[in-house]
Amino acid sequence: MLILLPPSETKRPGGRARPLDVGALALQGLAPQREAVVDALVALSADEDAAARVLKLSARQRGEIADNAALRSAPTMPAVDRYTGVLYDALDAASLDAPARRWLGTHVMIQSAPFGPVGALDAIPAYRLSAGASLPGIPPLRRVWADAAGAALADATPRFVLDLRSEAYVALGPVPAGIPTAYVRVVTDAGDGVTRALNHFNKHAKGALVRLLAQTRPRIGGTAAFLTWAGRAGLTARSGAPGEVDLVV
Repeated sequence: MLILLPPSETKRPGGRARPLDVGALALQGLAPQREAVVDALVALSADEDAAARVLKLSARQRGEIADNAALRSAPTMPAVDRYTGVLYDALDAASLDAPARRWLGTHVMIQSAPFGPVGALDAIPAYRLSAGASLPGIPPLRRVWADAAGAALADATPRFVLDLRSEAYVALGPVPAGIPTAYVRVVTDAGDGVTRALNHFNKHAKGALVRLLAQTRPRIGGTAAFLTWAGRAGLTARSGAPGEVDLVV
């Protein structure tokens, strides 16, 4: 099973004094796209006013432009530790034991805007770039990533993909047809026969789900197996729209 996660706008600062090594990231066939996006982001960040305008940053966020300017030399840390926010706080990867973290490294990828899909334990620097940004000198990120990332995922030949990404990040790396996939929606039963999607609890539930998967490390090869595991684990999950699973909270 391969789990695809979205990134987060908020990042943990610092890391080890080991700069970004594009060649060491998962899905090495994406190196040309990664180099192009990183180069464009670094170049843009040489002009703070232009970077703030293109990236739609507030005055309070302008300090993050320096992170982009230093992408090639900044400290790095595992991607799953770099990201913060509701999903990653619920996942709390730093508190997992070594076997659980190794499982994350094998089974989890995070769809980033500058690097494409990266492994959970891939070392990345802090940055500021969202899925909808258009950097000068290169095509829109959807055009940079979609076909290349989809092909790279196909080459990885996962038996089953559990897709927990937001729709904006799904567009940067659609799972190719032919790979069994379940897109997870977090919903609540309102009690009036209506199922409603959630926002804040959506992120928390996804983080908690991945944490539980890492702790139990089940063998899951398809949607039916996932639903069976979820029921045994005390979760409420059911088939939703075609190709989707509803996680009820």
